[in-house]
Amino acid sequence: MKRGKKYTAAAKLVEADKLYEVKEAVELVQKTSITKFDSMVEAHIRLGVDSRHADQQVRGAVVLPHGTGRTVRVLVFAKGEKATEAEAAGADFVGADELATKIQTENWFDFDVVVATPDMMAVVGKIGRVLGPKGLMPNPKAGTVTADVTKAINDIKAGKIEYRLDKTNIIHVPIGKVSFGTEKLGENFKTLMDAVIKAKPSAAKGTYLKSVTLASTMGPGIRINPLRIE
Repeated sequence: MKRGKKYTAAAKLVEADKLYEVKEAVELVQKTSITKFDSMVEAHIRLGVDSRHADQQVRGAVVLPHGTGRTVRVLVFAKGEKATEAEAAGADFVGADELATKIQTENWFDFDVVVATPDMMAVVGKIGRVLGPKGLMPNPKAGTVTADVTKAINDIKAGKIEYRLDKTNIIHVPIGKVSFGTEKLGENFKTLMDAVIKAKPSAAKGTYLKSVTLASTMGPGIRINPLRIE
């Protein structure tokens, strides 16, 4: 693949065969940011599990102490008092069957996270085939199927992120903007890794953290020594 001059220059700052300490990697991911805008920093975590097996799934949610820097639009499926509560808590969209119909018929996706009260899951289930592939299906483990819609919305707006394995057994998660600086990015990264390590399935055998890489938007990957992550 042909790379641009900025990427090539940034890549020269990274030793391809080196496994960096966390602090080094966090500092370097900022130096290798090549965009004119405030780049997002993402963590890519390869785990020693097999996502094809139900007892080796790794999925959950965690509130990053400094958020992600993104403005998150929250859609809530709720009725009656819970709908009123969701609106008061700052949900961007609140509704029931009419929202499900809009998503299905108009291909409407002007939202980032979906929350649903338990009694609305029958409605949400009808559009599961549409929401699922986009990673938008509410899930109890992620705290997005709940009767406490106020807490769910507040957590999401404060920087709650969901992590889950893809088909290649890798978790891809944003941990903040380059402008956050080393300390805040480092704290967000530690919070994420603590959650992922705690979520290790009992069925997982051998090395759990296979590889951990940080990268800014369009920037080169920086590999972290997984043995040094506590």
